[in-house]
Amino acid sequence: MTLVYFAWVRQKIGVAQETFPAPPGIHTVQDLIDHLQRRGGGYADVFADPSRLRAAVNQEHAPFNTALSPDDEVAFFPPVTGG
Repeated sequence: MTLVYFAWVRQKIGVAQETFPAPPGIHTVQDLIDHLQRRGGGYADVFADPSRLRAAVNQEHAPFNTALSPDDEVAFFPPVTGG
């Protein structure tokens, strides 16, 4: 699985992208968020309040209950506002 981070998410975690061998038990975006939060450090800060985040799976906006597979690209980014 490839994880991609944008904007302040990238700044807090310290990388723009990483390859992530998902451990057993990660079936949805929410499972992934829960796992990443337990990594501590910047991950804990970023994923402490998922309402501040949006996700995309394979470059399509996705709710947190979206199912994941090992070959997916999952991106996390802040909500975008227009004006």
